[in-house]
Amino acid sequence: MSVGDILNKKHLTRRDIVRLLQTDGEELKQLFDHSRRVREENFGRRVYYRAIIEFSNICRKDCLYCGIRRSNTSVVRYSLNDRLILDAVRFAFDNGIYSIVLQSGERTDKDFIRRVGKLVSEIKRISGGKIGITLSVGEQTYQTYKYWYDLGSHRYLLRIEVSNPQKYSLYHPRDKLHDYHQRLECLYYLKDIGYQVGTGVMIGLPFQTLEDLADDLLFFRDFDIDMLGMGPYIEHYQTPLYEFRDKLLSLKDRLMLTMKMNAILRILMPDINIAATTALQAIDPLGREKALDVACNVIMPNVTPDHRNDYLLYEGKPCTDEGGDACVECLNKRLRMYNLRPIMEDWGDSPHYFRRIKQQV
Repeated sequence: MSVGDILNKKHLTRRDIVRLLQTDGEELKQLFDHSRRVREENFGRRVYYRAIIEFSNICRKDCLYCGIRRSNTSVVRYSLNDRLILDAVRFAFDNGIYSIVLQSGERTDKDFIRRVGKLVSEIKRISGGKIGITLSVGEQTYQTYKYWYDLGSHRYLLRIEVSNPQKYSLYHPRDKLHDYHQRLECLYYLKDIGYQVGTGVMIGLPFQTLEDLADDLLFFRDFDIDMLGMGPYIEHYQTPLYEFRDKLLSLKDRLMLTMKMNAILRILMPDINIAATTALQAIDPLGREKALDVACNVIMPNVTPDHRNDYLLYEGKPCTDEGGDACVECLNKRLRMYNLRPIMEDWGDSPHYFRRIKQQV
């Protein structure tokens, strides 16, 4: 079947998706032109900003791909104090960005849970309720998620990283702390509580097949996810997975595969929020903008103070020497190059979420 015939289908099969992931040349242009039309039908050329604050790299997990994994003793561990975090929030707010992401390594102790709750409350207070809050702090209990939701957080990002339960143990230790079914259950917790639920995967992992990636996309569709952030896998030399670097696609091929994944996802789920992840820019200086042009509609300027060099999930993280103001100004210029329009004073909530909630009533 031709790519044009596949793109005209109402429902894509696993086989269709694998075929689209194999596109090149004129067929690839067809795919990107189609996904761009779907993006513009749903979001125009708008790009929603989320100011991200990576407030701690202390993590209890030991994921085999991650530069801040617990066993990496070379990492300079940090946890920003509340004043620095709130100063970063005020900077974003004063610069017209009304949507933020609080992200950190995973902790589940009572002090951490209370602290995140306090930060959510304080952010709502200092902004007069005008700031929308996304959390990305890992697996927690139902009660913890509910506690943070009741205080004012309304979006949560928990990347599944790989949707195939049989392959989950290739990228995580085989223990109770790294359990696929627990991670999946957390996504269901978030959905039940009422969050806009986000997840995502890494693209170009060793041992990963195009069929695996097709299954990832079908997982997102079947779970009825509201928002996505997926990027190319970039190896980190201080991780166990680095041993398999000779099995990897080239960085250029991983970038292109990620572009295809975002494009196909936009076609599968036209009205969800899809973030152009920073890892794209680690490979191509304009990687995020290219992804926004064909499929994505969310970008996350980094306003973390002081410790950007210490939150290194992968090698080559871009713009670690930039301040928040330079990051925002640079993004504005880059988006204009692609005729994209920054949207800041708007939470940019997922239209898919509201449609999903309405269908549940």
